[in-house]
Amino acid sequence: MRFSDLKLRIDDSLFKPEVDALYAELERRGLAFAPHVWLSEEWFSPDGTPGIAIPFFVAHPRLRELERRLMGDVDGGDRRWRLRLLRHEAGHAIDTAFELRKRPDWRRVFGPASMRYPGTYLSEPTSRRHVLHVGHWYAQSHPTEDFAETFAVWLQPKARWRRDYAGWPALAKLEFVDGLMEELAGTRQTVRDRGVVEPLAKNDKTLGEHYRRKRARYAKIERRYDALLMKTFVSRPARPHGIPAVRFIREIGPQMRRLLGRRDRLHSYLMDFAIRTIERRAQQLDLVLRGSRRDSKRQVVRLHEQVVLDVLRRNREKYTL
Repeated sequence: MRFSDLKLRIDDSLFKPEVDALYAELERRGLAFAPHVWLSEEWFSPDGTPGIAIPFFVAHPRLRELERRLMGDVDGGDRRWRLRLLRHEAGHAIDTAFELRKRPDWRRVFGPASMRYPGTYLSEPTSRRHVLHVGHWYAQSHPTEDFAETFAVWLQPKARWRRDYAGWPALAKLEFVDGLMEELAGTRQTVRDRGVVEPLAKNDKTLGEHYRRKRARYAKIERRYDALLMKTFVSRPARPHGIPAVRFIREIGPQMRRLLGRRDRLHSYLMDFAIRTIERRAQQLDLVLRGSRRDSKRQVVRLHEQVVLDVLRRNREKYTL
């Protein structure tokens, strides 16, 4: 089936309540800005257009399950993550709408938006110069992403960013955004373009073509920890009645987070990254436990420690994530 034949509508989509919630959050902050949205292949807010493209796979339950089955995860698969991503993209949209990146004070805080956008980037998982929001230390990738992530943290209802980021250099960025948005409250945006970029309705690519390319793109990253996974788990054909690895990881997830946080003092961001990475690949490989739950628990915790250490090592050795 081609994307253009899906005939998806925003008004009856899964994400419509979250779009309405985003508009309400912006209004509560006094911002006279409501970015327009449209359906496309992935999440993005294009340069020059103060709107948000939302991926097809969060529009309908069947498409969401297709994404989960073929990719192992859904970027925006539940209400909480859809709102996080919408706030992030709203940061890009408001940057465009008010041409914020042209301001000297914006550039002093976040850096030049003209900086080359990297295909990969060095992350510093222990850095406190950037906020933590959507994952993969994304604020570190580019000045415009740094702003979008900072805006998203600032926008959250009941946000405790002053307490959460106390003592962090990132707090100065949040305070800058707070003052900037107070300045913009009630003002009309400079850029009012309501165009759409790469809309789904005009996309004649088939879903099969889309997923073949997407899976090939992700394959190299996903294989990085295969050797570690195969030391801990085993493939289903070798143990047909084994306990699915994904189910077990989710069962012990809260306990594992407490243990790693207390014993290794790992930031929750690092733990979440490791858990999501291992869950996704274990599901793709259809892995199961080698033995009982009791025997496997220590090995699974150790596996997550090894993934986190690898992330930190790659950073120290200046490898890209």
